[in-house]
Amino acid sequence: MDIQKCQAELLARPRNWLITGVAGFVGSNLLERLLTLNQKVSGLDNLSTGYRHNLESVRALVTPEQWSSFRFIEGDIRNLPICRSAVEGVDYVLHQAAMGSVPRSMLDPISTHENNVNGFLNILVAARDARVRRLVYASSSSVYGDQPDLPKVEENTGNPLSPYAATKQINELYAGVFARCYAMQLIGLRYFNIFGPRQDPDGAYAAVIPLWFKALLKHEPLYIYGDGETSRDFCYVENAIQANLLAAMTSEPGATGKSYNIAVGERTTLSGLFNLIHDEVLQFAPDIKDRAPEFKEFRHGDIRHSLADITKAKRYIGYAPTHTVRDGLKLAASYYVGLFTNAGYSVHS
Repeated sequence: MDIQKCQAELLARPRNWLITGVAGFVGSNLLERLLTLNQKVSGLDNLSTGYRHNLESVRALVTPEQWSSFRFIEGDIRNLPICRSAVEGVDYVLHQAAMGSVPRSMLDPISTHENNVNGFLNILVAARDARVRRLVYASSSSVYGDQPDLPKVEENTGNPLSPYAATKQINELYAGVFARCYAMQLIGLRYFNIFGPRQDPDGAYAAVIPLWFKALLKHEPLYIYGDGETSRDFCYVENAIQANLLAAMTSEPGATGKSYNIAVGERTTLSGLFNLIHDEVLQFAPDIKDRAPEFKEFRHGDIRHSLADITKAKRYIGYAPTHTVRDGLKLAASYYVGLFTNAGYSVHS
């Protein structure tokens, strides 16, 4: 099944969905897509790293009728009764809630574990007891750890290099256990550096792409950790949306009970990424022409290189990324230019 057929099927027969972390970056983009497909959606978020303004942004982009099909639950995945209430009557769960960031996990491994492992276990138990059809959950390329081979193939993971990576590896272990013990249909998506509109540009743990857009547009300091040759497989959020819908809806035999790389299959160095972002912003802000990054020490816990083999996702769920890094940065540039040139900017309002 390709994404066009998948979306046509959803339009023809709407389902009931739960998105955890619905007010976050990926979660709010998933909400927007499902509502435009006339689905009924419940969303769970404790608003610790998600924001109400993301939900308001979605509301402005859908019809009043579509918005009326959304139920927001302000609550925490660490609370099992709340999880049970959220999954009631749900067909599919898209689990995006997590405490992200490798550096944050290095400083606070307990909170990372409580959110990413205990919270995930609560969602698994609640989904099992509610007999949901399928649960798709966000894993991470960080599970590859110190495995040096490129491209990254799903079967060959290494030792995790951070508490965050450990929690994602534990999630995949738990998913395997619940699939075997309770015959649940579970699919993990190993995200590779997802970026795009609504990704938070503020805070100590902002991801590199929104952080650099902000630094260029607001004339703030801009840093590269390491020598600039560290590389990543950056993936625009539209590709992640596609992967979630396909994973939920695929009827391909053998598709469930697995984890899949979700990326583009292209490697971009941090220096190269800066040049791409600089070129996009330059079209809107000519005064940044001479801006250059400052280099700092490598960050502990970061992997050196990351590149995905997406063959397995293509084979089992029909994944076919539609946006390259350059495509995605053009769209992201328009979003961040609009955000930071808006009078009275406050992303956390």
